[in-house]
Amino acid sequence: MSDSRSSTSQDKPEYWDQASTELMARDRILKKLIPQHKTEWLAPSATPFVTLARAVVGHQISVKAADAMWQRFTDACGRTPTPQCIIKLAETDIQQSGLSKRKAEYILDLAVHFAEKKVRPAAWRTMTDEAVIADLCAIRGIGRWTAEMFLIFNLQRPDVLPLDDASLIKAISLHYFSGEPVSRFEAREVAQAWMPWRTVATWYLWRSLDPASVQY
Repeated sequence: MSDSRSSTSQDKPEYWDQASTELMARDRILKKLIPQHKTEWLAPSATPFVTLARAVVGHQISVKAADAMWQRFTDACGRTPTPQCIIKLAETDIQQSGLSKRKAEYILDLAVHFAEKKVRPAAWRTMTDEAVIADLCAIRGIGRWTAEMFLIFNLQRPDVLPLDDASLIKAISLHYFSGEPVSRFEAREVAQAWMPWRTVATWYLWRSLDPASVQY
């Protein structure tokens, strides 16, 4: 999803400049892409609940479609949706917010998990990436892709490689394989050179496909 907020240098993840410099030195594609976005970076995170809700809304649809759906959703339940607001909205018809039936069910289940304190957002900051993924995947409707978006956009972990992300695979295909189909193994091999900054490389590759900054 695009992010209309402007980032300041204070908002920049502390590792961003080092990561960008190292990636440009290692990778011929990123050496060309990164300078095109020198004044942009991963934006400040929203609340854990909003990040997850936006990721659920944006799953398996285009950035443009996800933006439109999120706008309709926030029109119905407020600019910064809360679990309590969504539970109340469900008492009438949460699908009026523009969500599909399945996504409405997932968002409601997520809201209940937060409202009833079945999840521990404060603990996620000190947990390993895989532990956070396991915790999140226990919630209905959240799979590995959504959990990885949370690691990238909310926790701002520096070395996440979302191989289930269609846009990342498309960008790797376009830039590294002349548009030929790419397997997960081939994508992972390309990304070996990006460690420990695979989040940053992924962000720049997303930007190479879409001029709008991605944000969840």
